Amino acid sequence: MSQTFLPPKWLEQLCDPYAVLGISVIADDRQIFKRYHTLAKLLHPDRYSKSCNPDQELATAIFSRLINPAYEQLKHRHKRLIAIAMLRSDARVLEQKALSSQSAIAQEIMEMSTPQAELFYEEAIACYAEAQYKSLAQFYQVTQQISILNLVYLRLHKPDLFLPQKAVRIIPEVEVKPVKLTLSEQTDIKPVLTNYAQRHYQRAIEYVRLAKWALAVQELRDAIKLEPNNSDYYALLGSVHFQQKFLGMARVYICQALKLNPQNSLALKYAPKLKIQPGENTNPKSMAKAMSIAALLSRFTKRKGSQVKC
Repeated sequence: MSQTFLPPKWLEQLCDPYAVLGISVIADDRQIFKRYHTLAKLLHPDRYSKSCNPDQELATAIFSRLINPAYEQLKHRHKRLIAIAMLRSDARVLEQKALSSQSAIAQEIMEMSTPQAELFYEEAIACYAEAQYKSLAQFYQVTQQISILNLVYLRLHKPDLFLPQKAVRIIPEVEVKPVKLTLSEQTDIKPVLTNYAQRHYQRAIEYVRLAKWALAVQELRDAIKLEPNNSDYYALLGSVHFQQKFLGMARVYICQALKLNPQNSLALKYAPKLKIQPGENTNPKSMAKAMSIAALLSRFTKRKGSQVKC
């Protein structure tokens, strides 16, 4: 599919800026900018011209006519609240039954408790986002599914959750006093590299203590992207999924933690609860699928025999 314009129905129906960017309706400034930056690199014309991809014109049209306007709307907090209000209005107009009939995943979320729905919603959005722009041919369908999930989520939550709140520092700021060094000591000092993965991990620990599961998952996912071989990150993520009774996801991450470090204490604690046998390893493909849309959908097709097209 290659064209210099977008189908009229795309511009008419893809009016949810959060869905266009592939983020949740509770995404903060950092998450919005990070996603936009990712899409800018993914859909940049240079990327398509170098590979002689026939979808270059379509990618440019999607970026200029959908992604850029969506980002312009969400990067301003006032406009963001207006977008939430409009989406909430759409959610009220659409009946709950109508929403669930369009998506098996939406139906499952409606049947969950609020804490479970909170975490599962974030996981579902993340899985869809990974598949959203991998193939431009499926962009429209995947974005529609994200939009449905956003409407379902807005029906389940109170309006005051989206009011501007004062930022709270998760990790207390430590006062650093200046230290006087001799010339020789200054010469011996070597620059210390910032470990951003550990920062994400420490924030995740704080969020776990506060039972803010969705935020903990996001921090751990970011930590794993930076350090994919750290067993502590997988073990904590597995425990978070276990607390929310997502046992399939919990099992995948605990297995991966034990594969990287068979002596990981947190993973060993949860292994018996998840019936993980000693020496059992995770298939590499299973880990990839756990973070992909295929794994997400398979959990429902096995359970109810329903299938969601995306």
